[in-house]
Amino acid sequence: MLKKVRRGRIALPENGVEIATLDFGGSGPLALLHHANGFCAAIWAPVAIALSRHYRVIAMDARGHGASSKPMGEGAYEWGWFGRDAIGVADALCREHGVSSVALGVGHSFGGTALVTAAAERPALFDRLALIDMIVPPRPGSELDALRRAQGNPFAEGARRRRAVWPSRDAAREKWAGKELFTDWDPRVFELYLAEGLRDRPDGQVELACPPEIEAAIFDASTSLDVLELASRVRVPALILWARAGNFPYTHFETLAAQMPAAELRVADAGHLVPMENPELVAREVLRFVQRSIR
Repeated sequence: MLKKVRRGRIALPENGVEIATLDFGGSGPLALLHHANGFCAAIWAPVAIALSRHYRVIAMDARGHGASSKPMGEGAYEWGWFGRDAIGVADALCREHGVSSVALGVGHSFGGTALVTAAAERPALFDRLALIDMIVPPRPGSELDALRRAQGNPFAEGARRRRAVWPSRDAAREKWAGKELFTDWDPRVFELYLAEGLRDRPDGQVELACPPEIEAAIFDASTSLDVLELASRVRVPALILWARAGNFPYTHFETLAAQMPAAELRVADAGHLVPMENPELVAREVLRFVQRSIR
């Protein structure tokens, strides 16, 4: 599925990273896709191919993920960095393609949070956003934030316990096939994650392309931004897709949509990992949203 994809790298010296990209081709205006924490650009392939009938589709590996840089300094995974990286990538793509804005930004989970952060800081950078079961952490200083800090972040603890190294992709496939996390995945996306979410080691083994300590650091830093305040500054049309069987209550997304003057809230019958479980649903909802927003 990635044979015809063009791999690229965008240097962001001001951010101290290089960001890897996958260019899925297509004709039309630019679309930029941002994955969830712990994953990689390749998992977007089925969605990207469907969108490429209408857009020039490019997916990015966030810092710490896939083939992108993995800085290890203190604060390297504060959530503000992901918004700044998205701005840098979008600016570079706009220059490369001779346009003034990215027509469509699609972000899943914390990838949606990164794009909202970028759109809040640079209001003219995106024409539309599609936010797939986006994470909205507790507001900094709130009672819920204090409770989370006191109790610890269960997602971060889960990431720290994740096995990082496998003898081979076949060994990982055999083990993961029985895991609840992967039960509902589209088989194509599962194979893409095995191929691209693991990287080869010099000793012949394979390891997670997003190390568990980085995934955990990102979860731990989830309250480093006031996401609702940022969302209130996003004026472009935005689709907010709530996963009915996901990790967050509907009210979480009602609150988010209320902050955004041009937001449309819709429901997906899927778990939190919607793009991995039902990529056709994601592509269909995104394209229908675009059509509705331009009428």
